[in-house]
Amino acid sequence: MKIDLAWGLCGSFCTIEKTLACMREVAAGGARIRPVLSYHAARLDTRFGTAQQLYKDLKEITGNEPIDSLQGAEPIGPKHLAQAVVLAPCTGNTMAKLAAGIIDSPVLMAAKSHLRNGGPVIIALSTNDGLSGSAQNIGKLLNTKNIYFVPFLQDDWEKKPTSLQADFERLPAAIEAALEGRQLQPLLRGAKP
Repeated sequence: MKIDLAWGLCGSFCTIEKTLACMREVAAGGARIRPVLSYHAARLDTRFGTAQQLYKDLKEITGNEPIDSLQGAEPIGPKHLAQAVVLAPCTGNTMAKLAAGIIDSPVLMAAKSHLRNGGPVIIALSTNDGLSGSAQNIGKLLNTKNIYFVPFLQDDWEKKPTSLQADFERLPAAIEAALEGRQLQPLLRGAKP
């Protein structure tokens, strides 16, 4: 897909590898990607990897230095630097702020500046409280113009009964659907995409 994307990564560190795999696939298909990092993703080292390695991986995949400031993300909308903004992984915290209109991170600024142009924002959520504290924000965003979700499901209903995670394998298809103004629908159990 020949497209310019701004791709915001938030601090759902356990899904960063899935996200990077999707990013590689989308970039290999011809997309030009500007990575944008939340403050947590930009600065925290975790058991899943270091911030330094994330910067290195993003530069290798996209050829671009990650944007990690409000000032760096703000021009995305006014200068029409992207045809779509992808928030993957998107935490419950980021969804809550987006739903409330709070713009206090580079990822949120990228989304806000793009939404002002009426462009699509695609959310690949990853949150441990999707069926509890974050449910109201998911509901609000599902009903917000120009916001599209990657289909999501419970990722571990026994150990984490309120946790939801995007079906990251369907992220490229969700981007294509959003560019056509369509919400990609979940699959029935056992159905093939």
